[in-house]
Amino acid sequence: MKIIFSLLLLGTVLSSSAQDKSEKPMPMITRSIGASFQQFDGLNGRVAEFPQYEQLKEHAATLGLGWLKENNGVVSQGGLNIGSSMSGNHNKKSSTIRYIGISGDIGYDVLKSDRLMLYPLVGLGVQAYQAIFYKDNSAVRFDDVLQSPTVQNNIQSVRFNNIFFVYRLGVGFNVKSPKNPSNAVGIQAGYSGSFKKRSWRSNEGQMLSNSPEDKLSQIYVGLVLACKPMFKGHW
Repeated sequence: MKIIFSLLLLGTVLSSSAQDKSEKPMPMITRSIGASFQQFDGLNGRVAEFPQYEQLKEHAATLGLGWLKENNGVVSQGGLNIGSSMSGNHNKKSSTIRYIGISGDIGYDVLKSDRLMLYPLVGLGVQAYQAIFYKDNSAVRFDDVLQSPTVQNNIQSVRFNNIFFVYRLGVGFNVKSPKNPSNAVGIQAGYSGSFKKRSWRSNEGQMLSNSPEDKLSQIYVGLVLACKPMFKGHW
């Protein structure tokens, strides 16, 4: 988490210093909702050997908060994203995957229209994942949980963590409001891939012997709402 927030702070500082001091173009604040699709074959393959656990889902719902700026055709953006498969159920055998990530992208508006933007993007990012596996504990007796520390440990969920440094390739399309060009709605889609395989670790971040490895290969799509912040007297 320290790496994520450090990179987010660094991106904010670089964005502020890169602005033209004479014109001071203001970035648009963006909010997004969408979905991502990723599959961890290494982790799922290992989990498949243990029937008391369910393999991870491939889909995740996503939410994002960030900024988008266009200056002389050059488009830049950055943001924070969270995702969850929303499939975990504490009361039965199930699993869930969730993540948090930051990213920064740069691109170019090929339309150069007053109302429309079409911009391919390339960028870098970091995504931290947590995989959670629940067992069906409905047959475990209540008194046994009270009496036995072993039973208490056995009914707990199992959690693994991983962090991926990624490259991003995508495209965005925005339509500005005819009544207020400071507001826009659009869509973004793309691909995120990790540079190398990384092994899964314990929930405390500890290295584990013979741990499965995975690369991130993710497709994402989202609806993006953008608006410029209003300040008294100017935009």
